Amino acid sequence: MVRGSAQASALLGGGRRQLLEALAEPDSAAGLARRLGLPRQRINYHLRLLEREGLVEPVEERRKGNCVERVVRATAQAYLISPEALGAIGVPSGQPGDRASSSTLMAAAARAIHQVGALEARAERAGKRLATLTLDTELRFATAESRAAFAEELVTLVGRLAAKYHDDRAPRGRRFRLVALVHPVPAREETVA
Repeated sequence: MVRGSAQASALLGGGRRQLLEALAEPDSAAGLARRLGLPRQRINYHLRLLEREGLVEPVEERRKGNCVERVVRATAQAYLISPEALGAIGVPSGQPGDRASSSTLMAAAARAIHQVGALEARAERAGKRLATLTLDTELRFATAESRAAFAEELVTLVGRLAAKYHDDRAPRGRRFRLVALVHPVPAREETVA
């Protein structure tokens, strides 16, 4: 999880994303330069910056004549930029009470990314697994009316389940957040920036 603006800048700037993609397997600056057709000095500069931000790490040093060649790897298979890394522009403010607005949906998703990222980091430091549940499916509604009816029924059913299982008095109980997001699926030819 990329949490700081410096990390986000390191990840996105100067062609460094391409380097991280190339580091799916560990490699040296010279090896990356050969594969990507870029000057080794330029690769070295960007690798140092990525290493300083914790996005790559050294795994081996090899002697090559009078030089020492450092082999590095990406520290993760995938990177997610947390909304707080973008400051005020990264966390949309939802419209209170408007569960049909896109800004409310984005605010809920941003909050989930932020909170789950922090909890995951804490669980990893403690050597534990984070308890989560994800439901992900696609629906095709025949009409706007059927979509609205589905939304109302979903709210009613989830409300009933929450009332049934929620226990404010449980002394060792743990609070969980449930977020249900419903949004249109982009057409295959559309690209989402």
